[in-house]
Amino acid sequence: MPRNLNAERDNPCLKEQELSFKCLNKNNFDRDKCEVYFANYNNCKEFWNKVRSDRRAQGIVPYLPPIEERAEIKAEYMKSKPKL
Repeated sequence: MPRNLNAERDNPCLKEQELSFKCLNKNNFDRDKCEVYFANYNNCKEFWNKVRSDRRAQGIVPYLPPIEERAEIKAEYMKSKPKL
């Protein structure tokens, strides 16, 4: 459980962040062994920053969606994401 009670509300990438820290601790802070975790965290931050920016531009408040709406927003994005 995070120390900051609002951490999950304020940081939609809290899980990815914690996994990155856990990997670093497990691997004696060898960043090379945790690149996948860092990439996942960075992708998460980019996604939610884009969501925040889009909501701000559309005048939707709060800019960062509430926790209970995030899974739906991610699922909607995954459906509309172009296939490679």
